Amino acid sequence: MNSSQRPRVPRRVLDGVLLLDKPLGLSSNDALIRAKRIYQAKKAGHTGTLDPLATGLLPLCFGEATKFSQDLLEADKTYEATMRLGIRTTTGDAEGEPSEIRPVTCDLPAIEQALAGFLGDIVQVPPMYSALKRDGKPLYEYARAGQVVEREGRQVTIHALDLLSCSLPDVSFRVVCSKGTYVRTLAEDLGEVLGCGAHLVGLRRTAVGVLTLEHAVTLDALSAVTEAERDAWLQPVDALLSTFPAVRLDDEAARRFLHGQRLKVSEVALADDAVNASRVRIYNAEGRLLGVARVGDGVVAPERLVVTAGM
Repeated sequence: MNSSQRPRVPRRVLDGVLLLDKPLGLSSNDALIRAKRIYQAKKAGHTGTLDPLATGLLPLCFGEATKFSQDLLEADKTYEATMRLGIRTTTGDAEGEPSEIRPVTCDLPAIEQALAGFLGDIVQVPPMYSALKRDGKPLYEYARAGQVVEREGRQVTIHALDLLSCSLPDVSFRVVCSKGTYVRTLAEDLGEVLGCGAHLVGLRRTAVGVLTLEHAVTLDALSAVTEAERDAWLQPVDALLSTFPAVRLDDEAARRFLHGQRLKVSEVALADDAVNASRVRIYNAEGRLLGVARVGDGVVAPERLVVTAGM
């Protein structure tokens, strides 16, 4: 039997979140495709990209969890990065060619001062080698064609920026930042402040929101275990929603909620943390996730429903 005649393996309906430790050299989309194939999953998506030269936490959403992946796109990220001073490259990282070489004359106090200067709200100009689109085309396509297009600066927030080690010309740091922050650009901007230029030589994401690398698994590890053991690595859908206050509904309210009906706040027993929240996660009396709702104007309004919840 040739390959075209082999029966197709049926795709599995899976709902959950996989915390993947993405390897070096693999794009986020390739990592997703491999994980989806390993699980034989019917539906899956990732929650924001990591460059091929970056490793670390890449949350993958399966089935109903894909409905809530946007919340992770909005979440703060934590990275451990290493930059090499004295060399700028065409891409801002080790994948590019050297474009400028300057002597490294700064010392440790200057580096610490430079790091402190980037705390808080800053403006970054997105790099040309990025997936941002201009006239429907990713910037990296312009860059590969040797074109430079004008990019507007964007405000991002650096919540924490700590020196991990310094062995010149290499400097390692940990950064906690808002969505849309380019660590490559941060390294380049730090190099300019230090007067010698810099590029990124290592990047590892250790956290996305409240999800951490501590509970992540590699593709190799997933490939080496049984289906049941792989499934045990999947976290429940509400792992993405742990920062939202939880609300439980009785059977009648749950039925109405699943039909997309708004509920009056007076009909729902809201705990103190939910009263002033803009969004809450909704469960039925048995503790099964029903979806996410917005709270305001005296009502609890369904926003996204979990289809598999059923009633």
